[in-house]
Formats: sequence, structure tokens, C-alpha cells
Amino acid sequence: MSPTPEPHVVALCGSLRDASRTRIVLAEALDAARAAGGATELVDLRNHDLPRLDPDAPTPSDAAAALGETVAGADAVLLGTPNYHGSDTGALKDALDHLGRDEFGGATVGLVEVAAGSHPGPALAHLRAVCRTLNAWTVPLEVAVPDSHSLVREDGIADDDLTDRVRRLGAELVRYAGVERYPELAGPPGAAGD
Repeated sequence: MSPTPEPHVVALCGSLRDASRTRIVLAEALDAARAAGGATELVDLRNHDLPRLDPDAPTPSDAAAALGETVAGADAVLLGTPNYHGSDTGALKDALDHLGRDEFGGATVGLVEVAAGSHPGPALAHLRAVCRTLNAWTVPLEVAVPDSHSLVREDGIADDDLTDRVRRLGAELVRYAGVERYPELAGPPGAAGD
């Protein structure tokens, strides 16, 4: 990941549903990332034929290799998942199984969980642990969407506070893209004019 004047933010949507509330929330975050000066891309896992990871397979599938190139080329990654039984979806887990430290190491990552019920949060904790294992940097701001059937509609998010939080996450992904390079970019200690 090299410094770019226009950080590239890639979102992975873990929902396979046609009328996905997760996809709507990710679209709002990506809109905010564009407004903050980033280039954005939504990877809709419905459109990728990713097999389950077979560690004995000699080479990854074409779809897995293409996904790896996309994520490795990003300056920041946004992971979005519905809450399925207190965790992320199998589709997102399969995608993450095909990716590793080569793609995620040092990456800035944002997390979104969309729940139909009133208790989102466990999937965020699971994804945060996966990101740490892959040597990625998760931004402190995470978005947990409760009661998505009433807060997220076809035409967007129906709650101003939630919209603000989602948009803040999108902007922070641009702001903190390439966070691992911060010590280099800041210069040696005392260079800022102690």
C-alpha cells in the first residue's frame, strides 16, 4: 500500500440478500468517503463465486485471486455484515478465509454490523479479532445498527444520528487510510518543532 493523494476505500458486503440493509449502510459510508476525498469501491460478495477455502488446493480460484488483488490495492477496507446468530455471515467469513496478512497487513479497517434485533455488537468483536490477527488496524469508531428493519429503508437510513455515525466512519477511513505509515509521514521525533 503506497501513499496516494486519493485514498482507495474498498467495502466488502457480507450480505447475499438482494434487498440488503447492510449494502445500504455501506453505500452511505462510501458516499461519505468520496465526499472526504477518497475513491471507493463496493465488493458485493453476491457477484463473486468464492469456494470454501481448501488449504490443499494448489492455487486460489480466479475469484479469490481477484478479491485478494482488490483488497491488497486498497488504502482502507470497510467490512460490513448482517448479524447472523451473533456473528458475521458465512459469505464474509469465506471471503476473509481467502485473504491474509499479505492483503490486510497494515491496512486501515472499518467495521459495520447490521442487526434485525436490538442487540448488535458480537459480529463487530469477531471481526475486530480477525483484523488484529491479520495485522490490520481497525478504526475505533464502529457502527452497530440495531432494529435495521425500521432504521434502514430502501431509500437510505431513516435515523439522523445513525446516518451521522455511518458518514463519520466513511470519512475516518479516508482520514486514517494508511495509518501504519504514520510514523514515517510524521517524521522523526521532535521534527514538528518541539
